[in-house]
Amino acid sequence: MPLDWSGLSPDLLLVIDRDSGEPLRWQLEGRVRDAIRTGRLQVGERLPSSRELARMLGLSRGLVQDCYAQLQAEGYLVTRVGSATRVAAGAGVPPATSTPIAVPARLVADFKWGVPELSAFPLADWLWATREAARTMPTAALDYGDPRGSAALREVVAGYLRRVRAVAADPERIVICSGYAQGLGLALRALARTGVRTVAYEDPGSPATISSAASWAGLSVIPVPVDEHGIDVRALAATDARAVVVTPAHQWPTGVALAPERRLALIDWARRRDAVVIEDDYDAEFRYDRDPVGALQGLAADRVISIGTVSKSLAPALRIGWMICPPALAGQIIEQKQLTDRGSPTLDQLALARLIESGRFDRHLRRMRTTYAARRTALVAALAEHAPEARVTGLAAGFHAVAHLDGSADEQEVIAAARARSVGLYGMSTCRSSHATSPPQLVLGFGNVGERAVTAGIAAVGELLRGRP
Repeated sequence: MPLDWSGLSPDLLLVIDRDSGEPLRWQLEGRVRDAIRTGRLQVGERLPSSRELARMLGLSRGLVQDCYAQLQAEGYLVTRVGSATRVAAGAGVPPATSTPIAVPARLVADFKWGVPELSAFPLADWLWATREAARTMPTAALDYGDPRGSAALREVVAGYLRRVRAVAADPERIVICSGYAQGLGLALRALARTGVRTVAYEDPGSPATISSAASWAGLSVIPVPVDEHGIDVRALAATDARAVVVTPAHQWPTGVALAPERRLALIDWARRRDAVVIEDDYDAEFRYDRDPVGALQGLAADRVISIGTVSKSLAPALRIGWMICPPALAGQIIEQKQLTDRGSPTLDQLALARLIESGRFDRHLRRMRTTYAARRTALVAALAEHAPEARVTGLAAGFHAVAHLDGSADEQEVIAAARARSVGLYGMSTCRSSHATSPPQLVLGFGNVGERAVTAGIAAVGELLRGRP
């Protein structure tokens, strides 16, 4: 797609050699012709005006006009009255023959996990917050600044997390990061610098994400089983790990909350092992029929790195998260952040701070809790009607559920058959370190699926969930 300069004259890099003995007009014609032939200038792309190109190259305007006229006669350029000179259709590099890109079929419902309702992003509030941030920020905020992130956002995030997550949040030990993946990578690299060699993670959980981050940090990984009470701390203690990644508020993907006795046992393990717990505090904003569960970090600020983001509460595209660092690791994590990217975008941070301070963020969360609760109800009702044999768990919080299929079902066959019926289903096997498909389970995300689509999607695959082709 050619660039549209909206009335401005674009720059064009051409080199004229006055010592070559070749006439300047021939050189100019050749350079422009070659730029079109090689694809540097695309069909429809605008060239500088003759006056501007003459100024840039130190040539006479008449010479440039003659060059444009010659290339127009050869079919390379086109000029219309009142319009700029552009590359003519049919000039330039012929389109390469390639296999057409397959357009994904439109699905009745796509139960993809981890995606919030993207159409509900509070765009008007975000634009307001961005304008307010830009209007009030000091000029100094446009510099590189503190690698920890904006002091204003760190202060606001600390207050917010103390209020809603019961954390021990000191703005001085908060590092703003570009989402959970970066936060995890920074934490593991900092731990590697302190001598940690192995990191454990929940199984099922996020083996691909954690393995990639651990590999980047030079660490080995080991899975630890999860049961109905959360991570098995005894099994964890049997490993040589000195770090573990957990999702205590709403375990991914089973949906269980880490039981109180397990929380205490996990903290005791960290202190006895001189270890660190990395808490992925995701999905904590959305709960339905259970009491709030505070962040693990509030119980052991010296042993827990807590990572949170707005990827689920607002949108993944914002790429804004935060890390609450233990005093002993804060310096290492800040150094890793400095080396990685010198800090996250400041204007976006200031906009988020304004959004939270104004109460608009809380208002959005209240609205989304209502939306997700209605979708959860629709999912439960649809499963009860079309696949009553399928047991459903993990519905106390968040916007996904786990459907337990009959033991004889083939998880991958169910997923393939559902796709043939224009429904996107996703298996638990992806979340297991072994990728085992037994017991057959589906992780049903309903964050970005409307109520009608939830009902229609489950109706379309009800037979498959019941174990009937």
